[in-house]
Amino acid sequence: MGSPDRVSRSVRFACSPDTLKQLTEYRKGESDLIERDGRLFLIATLDIPEPEVFEPKGWIGVDRGITNLATTSDGDNHSGRRLGRYRRWQARKRAELQAKQTRSAKQLLKRRARRESRHATHVNHKISKTVVAVAQRTDRGIALEELGGIRERVTVPRDQRARQSSWPFHQLGAFIAYKAKRAGVPFIEVDPAYTSQRCPRCGHTERANRRTRDHFHCRRCGLAGPADHVAGANIAKRGATAWVFVNMPDPVPA
Repeated sequence: MGSPDRVSRSVRFACSPDTLKQLTEYRKGESDLIERDGRLFLIATLDIPEPEVFEPKGWIGVDRGITNLATTSDGDNHSGRRLGRYRRWQARKRAELQAKQTRSAKQLLKRRARRESRHATHVNHKISKTVVAVAQRTDRGIALEELGGIRERVTVPRDQRARQSSWPFHQLGAFIAYKAKRAGVPFIEVDPAYTSQRCPRCGHTERANRRTRDHFHCRRCGLAGPADHVAGANIAKRGATAWVFVNMPDPVPA
């Protein structure tokens, strides 16, 4: 058997054509081969140059939530009922293992937690990739509610609190941010206050506009629709306003 370096050099690996191209062009320093749950992973550092950010022709607002992890101002919902069933099933399995209190059950819980984490990361990658691709194709920027504090802002019934705390919402926002940066898509964070209570047509804001978690109905002008879609539209509007202020030229000295 040869040296560890010689052995690692002979290991074949699989990746997408785009990733292989990036590895060929931008790999920096040494790579590491690690084993995790019986599988081998190649960890490589890439130094990819950032493209110039284009001037947006409009904005896509992204609202994060519990039922739909991300809803855009275009009305696109990402990962709703199907993922909800998967998360409820995982919660039941965790509860069964926790009730056993055996050493093997605790080991299974650790493996299941790692599996759930990988699944959540995969879903967040898919959502963020789709949102950024749409923005890039339509020459629009992405506005996202500020990354911190979603658990404090979103109130859910007691039976949904486990679902709320188990999902990495911050990771989803971070993925959208870095993918947008890598694609040259404008990205900005906005204040999320009252985005689900404000009417995007007339601006009227009050708690009664959102009588239920899923439905919005403006008490002034009558605009009605899915609450997550309305929140996304408000976030898009705030993104456009904030972008103007952020990119405003410095005043000329008197």
